[in-house]
Amino acid sequence: MIDVKHSVAIIVVVTLVTLALRWLPFLVFAKGTPKPVVYLGKVLPYALIAMLVIYCLKNLSFVESPHGIPELISVAVVAALHKWRHRTLLSIIVGTVCYMLLIQFVFV
Repeated sequence: MIDVKHSVAIIVVVTLVTLALRWLPFLVFAKGTPKPVVYLGKVLPYALIAMLVIYCLKNLSFVESPHGIPELISVAVVAALHKWRHRTLLSIIVGTVCYMLLIQFVFV
């Protein structure tokens, strides 16, 4: 069994590592951020979102019922809501609720 000293030591180490990782970019790029890093900061979020969408829809089957309809409706809801409101968390929550309602009550 882990004692209190061991638990406190783990918390301290995790805290120090987290703080160091957050401060490190400011220390490394104190004189200015290099252009490749700025470029990656602009393009990587879109690439990661595309990879996430592909990952979420990779097992989508158009042959078996419900033919991917709940997933496609939910993706459309998320895209439309995000285009309209530009609120990421709202889009995620509404898309998830839409998908869950569709698979639980509409496409049973």
